[in-house]
Amino acid sequence: MNRTRSKKKAYARAGVDVDLGNKLKRRIRSLVRKTHGPEVLGKIGGFGGLFTPNFRGMRDPVLVASVDGVGTKLKIAFAANKHDSVGADLVNHCINDIAVLGARPLFFLDYIGAEKLEPQVFSELLRGFSKACRIARCALIGGETAQMPGMYRRGEYDLAGCIVGVVDRGEIIDGSAIQTGDAVLGIPSNGLHTNGYSLARKILFEKLKLKLSSRIPGVRGTVSDELLRVHKNYQPLLTKVPHGMIRGLAHITGGGLIDNVPRVLPKNYDAVIDTRRWHAPEIFKFIGEEGNIDREEMYQVFNMGIGMVAMVAERDTKRTMSILHAKRIGRIENGVGKTRLIF
Repeated sequence: MNRTRSKKKAYARAGVDVDLGNKLKRRIRSLVRKTHGPEVLGKIGGFGGLFTPNFRGMRDPVLVASVDGVGTKLKIAFAANKHDSVGADLVNHCINDIAVLGARPLFFLDYIGAEKLEPQVFSELLRGFSKACRIARCALIGGETAQMPGMYRRGEYDLAGCIVGVVDRGEIIDGSAIQTGDAVLGIPSNGLHTNGYSLARKILFEKLKLKLSSRIPGVRGTVSDELLRVHKNYQPLLTKVPHGMIRGLAHITGGGLIDNVPRVLPKNYDAVIDTRRWHAPEIFKFIGEEGNIDREEMYQVFNMGIGMVAMVAERDTKRTMSILHAKRIGRIENGVGKTRLIF
């Protein structure tokens, strides 16, 4: 017994506190259980999560999977010592990535890698995961927490998430139905979401020497408030649109409107987007002007106020705009499968 205790203490001295990790995992069980329905089997903390899906009412269910992170937005969370929002960001970003195919989320798994487990940080992250999963009716069925001294700076961590959802094969949205003359609709974002933070941090903090408590003209709240806004989950809104009305969807993440819209375009069509059709939020204008960034690059780095793009037939445009609270920002024309911006 003494020899075992000695080994544990030696490992803790090396930077990996196994006992603390186990204690924290026990604490978060109630948060995880809140996301579970009857589909989740087995106990929390097993080697794998068990999920028995209910596919009743579906003719030909297809599983859809995606994995992602939240990039250097984590640096803002570290500096502000606020971590629940990036936990929710991770869940919502992953959900949007499968929602563009028409899928609804089934379950989510997280990965947290840290130099050392900090109880408060760990709990906040799990609260963020749990809240976002509950809102999305998505089960948090497992994850991995790795303590890796020497791999990360003190007080820092990395996040990744994996999501699995389902869509009926006949309801997959893959862009193949897009035609010339279709309308391009933009659903508003609420800020940077989870992309462009490396450039934003360089301009706001390195060049302008702003602080998290600073305020930007025309921007509500502090710099911290603005940069930590939670990435929107568009999936519940998209489900309100009758099947068949949306011909293509693009989640506007890294690469902006320029690189993400072509991911769903047929090769012989272009999306012509008129940037004068909406007002980009002040945070983007401020970053662009203060950083002296070319306008086209801004639309390749940031979402510029459009978090999701939908392509619909002209006859369905008004109804879809009303359901999605979207703006008409362009149209589909013959081309070579790219985005063309009008300034």
